[in-house]
Amino acid sequence: MSASTIKARLLTHFANPTTELTYQDPYQLLVAVLLSAQCTDARVNATTPAFFAKYPDMKSLASANFAEVLECIKSISYPNSKAKHLIKMANQVLQNFQGQIPQTQAELKSLAGIGQKSANVVLSVAFGANLLAVDTHVFRVAHRLGLSNAKSAKQTESDLSALFINDLSLLHHAMILFGRRICKAIHPKCSACFLQEFCVSRANFKPR
Repeated sequence: MSASTIKARLLTHFANPTTELTYQDPYQLLVAVLLSAQCTDARVNATTPAFFAKYPDMKSLASANFAEVLECIKSISYPNSKAKHLIKMANQVLQNFQGQIPQTQAELKSLAGIGQKSANVVLSVAFGANLLAVDTHVFRVAHRLGLSNAKSAKQTESDLSALFINDLSLLHHAMILFGRRICKAIHPKCSACFLQEFCVSRANFKPR
């Protein structure tokens, strides 16, 4: 009962939630998701307009100069490794997938810089797959609400997927927004929380 109530409240409070990354097509989403690892969506969104003006498609990115890509994303976290991953990823898509963004988890995870979380985001947002990605916000919220006790993001994903079954993409984004705006890592806004009765961690925080 608690899981269904949590789901209903999240999807009521955050109606039609989606990614806060700015993108126009699957190529742009894939790039933005890769850049967003351990970086804020706001920082990525501030960087990608100039990036996409210079590299509007997979072909232009595949032939890009590393130093120039690095210059474009220098304000992003881990720019060196991400610049290398972007160029390699673009070449992999051209060589292995005829220039089309792959639409399976295994194929996406074969690309440089793309793990399970990133693959799930691309599949759910760009292609409508019923998948849930576990980032730091989803992991924290799931554990504070007693929805999972798993030690890893992968197992937490399995727990949440089995618990909720449907609307996983919507729940993923709703849980992210809930984690960013209310159930923050430090100084959560417990007084504004609409899920207080389900929180197993509330005794650890002072009211705010």
